[in-house]
Amino acid sequence: MRSRDGSNYFLLTICFLIFYHSLALNASEYLISYRYVVKDSILYNEKLQISKAMTKCNGSLYDSIILKDDTNDIKKAILKNSEIFINFIHKLGIEVKHRDKTINSIYTGTTILTLKTTCFKVDFNENLVKITALK
Repeated sequence: MRSRDGSNYFLLTICFLIFYHSLALNASEYLISYRYVVKDSILYNEKLQISKAMTKCNGSLYDSIILKDDTNDIKKAILKNSEIFINFIHKLGIEVKHRDKTINSIYTGTTILTLKTTCFKVDFNENLVKITALK
């Protein structure tokens, strides 16, 4: 028999789990793509594109990162913590294309790193931004 002494541990656990998962489900969805071009060992072009998703993104939560930022702007948060974010997207899988050629004993090499457009869930808290990739 269940005791009637007011023990609500199980009920509190269920409420906490529902609340915790609702935070991830109510996060804003963004589409992010990144392209980085190096030509002859010099950074030639770097492009980060961020847009809010027009439709709901499908997929399961894959990996997440937490960035420190006090604004509610994802682009400012990523630019402020760019090295951490670039390491994060390298883990997700980035496409690398390398092309080199030699003409008249002059070497030319080009490397292009591309993160295809990927959907991310972004949750803004007081001083933190949680970015979660969907797979």
